[in-house]
Amino acid sequence: MRPAPLTGLKVLELGTLIAGPFATRLMADFGADVVKIEPPNDGDPMRLWGTAVKGQRSLWWTVQSRGKKCITLNLRDPRGQQILKDLVKHFDIVVENFRPGTLEKWNLGYQELSRINPGLILVRVSGFGQTGPGKDRAGFGSVAEAMGGIRYVTGYPDRPPVRVGVALGDAVAAMFGVIGAMYAVYHRDVVGTGVGQVVDVALYEAVFALMESILPEYDKTGQIRERSGTILPGLAPSNTYETADGKWIVIGGNADTVFRRLAQAMGQTELAEDERFRDHLARGRHQEVLDNIISEWTRRHTENELLTILDAAGVPAGPIYSVADMVRDSHFIARQMIVEVDDKEWGPVKMPGLVPKLSESPGGIRWSGPDLGAHNAEVYSTLLGLSAEELRQLAADGVV
Repeated sequence: MRPAPLTGLKVLELGTLIAGPFATRLMADFGADVVKIEPPNDGDPMRLWGTAVKGQRSLWWTVQSRGKKCITLNLRDPRGQQILKDLVKHFDIVVENFRPGTLEKWNLGYQELSRINPGLILVRVSGFGQTGPGKDRAGFGSVAEAMGGIRYVTGYPDRPPVRVGVALGDAVAAMFGVIGAMYAVYHRDVVGTGVGQVVDVALYEAVFALMESILPEYDKTGQIRERSGTILPGLAPSNTYETADGKWIVIGGNADTVFRRLAQAMGQTELAEDERFRDHLARGRHQEVLDNIISEWTRRHTENELLTILDAAGVPAGPIYSVADMVRDSHFIARQMIVEVDDKEWGPVKMPGLVPKLSESPGGIRWSGPDLGAHNAEVYSTLLGLSAEELRQLAADGVV
């Protein structure tokens, strides 16, 4: 196998649940040596979240913790805190997503850890960041999505705001955490400062960063973007349309050249010359009328017929997939986005593949989410030289 891009990068994860652990999962996928610390006995609550089969092991866990080594350590115990200080000497990056001040309460803040390892990069993911008047507030991804703006614009104008069906706020914050970590590694190792730093990611800010031009729109025009259902106001045609066989497809024909191709594919070339639809601005003003015309056409054809017609015409279009559709799609399979990973209990488990695709150092999934403390002996003996007897005693004392 070709070396993955992060081969040799050593990452210590202190996080639980979603944002911090998702960031380290992305690093592990591309070759980083990730060691995940969990509390003894209970472990990360993610082990129990979502659908479980054959007992209490969560299927989400096996994806979220793939490629990581799992050890246990009680960070509330002074001996556990000292062990962490000994461990950070061997790592490039620490990722945590506790409430701000938690590490400092345990005497494990960046000032202390960087004294031990000046090159250490500490990625801190929290609801509201490490500074500011709201830093001490509890903050989950759901709250971040609300305050960051995405929920305000999601849904229909005559109904309450809704959420998307995944933990979007946590996932976006995790990605920004990885980006920040790579910036910091570049600054340390390529710019050559040799010095680590803190990467401060607030969940609400990660969501806010996605919100396109809502801020300058409000600043210069007073416009507040509202919920608009399946459309973006003024962008037409770009909507969801029903088919003759009761399915739904998305068509994106809003560019002038694409709209002309769409009109031709519909057998209604006159639409492209109609004053109401001749250009982008005109179509935006007559969005509802145009969507009704397109809907009348799509309802006369099945999903497969429509996709064949639109693909041939070069009009962006696609079905709205469930996961059952994805696992059967030849393009997903050819792009290795549906991969199987062997799990010691369940056997082959289908998981999402890696994004992005790298031509020379593609990365890979080394194993599924491990058992609690599965790598205690390996990590503690290799890095700290602890004997089996010392580990047994620490386990008996509730330290590991």
